[in-house]
Amino acid sequence: MSKMMGAIPADFAGPELRIGGRTPADLVAEAGDTPLFVYDVAICDARIARLRAALPDGVDIHYAMKANPYRPLLEHMVSKVDGIDIASEGELAMALAAGADPAEISFAGPGKRADAMEKAVAAGVTLNCESEGEAERALAIGARLGKRPRLAVRVNPDFEIKGSGMRMGGGAKPFGVDAQRVPALVRTILDGGADWRGFHIFAGSQALDAAALIEAQVATVALAGELADAAGAPPPLINLGGGFGIPHFGGEQPLDVEAIGAELAKTLSNRAQILADTRFAIELGRWLVGECGVYLTRIVDRKISHGKTFLIVDGGLHHQLAASGNFGQLVRRNYPVAIADRFGDAPEEEVSIVGCLCTPLDRLADDVMLPRAEVGDLVAIFLAGAYGLSASPQAFLAQRPAREMIVGNGG
Repeated sequence: MSKMMGAIPADFAGPELRIGGRTPADLVAEAGDTPLFVYDVAICDARIARLRAALPDGVDIHYAMKANPYRPLLEHMVSKVDGIDIASEGELAMALAAGADPAEISFAGPGKRADAMEKAVAAGVTLNCESEGEAERALAIGARLGKRPRLAVRVNPDFEIKGSGMRMGGGAKPFGVDAQRVPALVRTILDGGADWRGFHIFAGSQALDAAALIEAQVATVALAGELADAAGAPPPLINLGGGFGIPHFGGEQPLDVEAIGAELAKTLSNRAQILADTRFAIELGRWLVGECGVYLTRIVDRKISHGKTFLIVDGGLHHQLAASGNFGQLVRRNYPVAIADRFGDAPEEEVSIVGCLCTPLDRLADDVMLPRAEVGDLVAIFLAGAYGLSASPQAFLAQRPAREMIVGNGG
């Protein structure tokens, strides 16, 4: 029985597949070979413009670069958003090399090494402290360098985003400082002479329920006001996190960001007085870049086993772990997929698309109806702009690396 797959993003809908106005075959020829990730940055620009129109004044857009740190794409995003959120020393170096202003970079994540924190403090990057111990180390580093560290506190709230694909807040978590301990830590940071930067409150990710996100934002702004009052310190910035998801699978609907923006405007108009001069930020990765990417991989074999047809491609989970179902899915479901060379043709046969690795985990599509495909044809896996190559085990089995390129902006 055929299994449902998600809808191909509207940006690529049409009688033929075009990515940035170009055919997959032309893109592969320019890149030199498959497997190939192609990112259409015009799609990212449209997402940013839509979000800016939806959000109230005083709310910035930050890019969580862990979603996709590919240098040309990152450089493009740096030029379009208000801040870059990083989670490692390596990402710090990449963000700076891409031209990001250190004052607009925030560094989150548990387990920051002392040398990474020192580089961040020296550069003037904001550290989102994940514990009291981390804040103490940051203050000591600042004293040793003779530089005021820019410090914010990541808060572990007492709530989470309902229905989120990955829950980051509520209960015992390795992320952030439990809300009830935050005011004391803020006073320690202020007493230590740091440049106080505010709160990072992130409750979950990959949510498609606008009502749940609105509820979480209402709770986040209220919590920030309570913490600021208790600490006696207005926060310059409150990072509201993100959590905006994109539809991957059959039956899922796109997120209504206009409804979220309208309700956020109401929430901020009623915020606590201590937050009157506070700026806010929405931190997004997947929602900004996820739909801009297509992974192109070539069929190298076609075989039948026990009556089932397999299309074997030269890519796989070593490049696209998420599409294989091994990046957090509890029950494997199919990403949108197409035979790129026969994009407008009617489905003819049920096939499974598998990668070239020696593991049964290397599956890119199970039992889907597609036009008949032959050896040499290109397969397109959509939603490849976020958590693709950099989130996958590229070194596994020493297969050939994937190539990357951007289009839509002279790339």
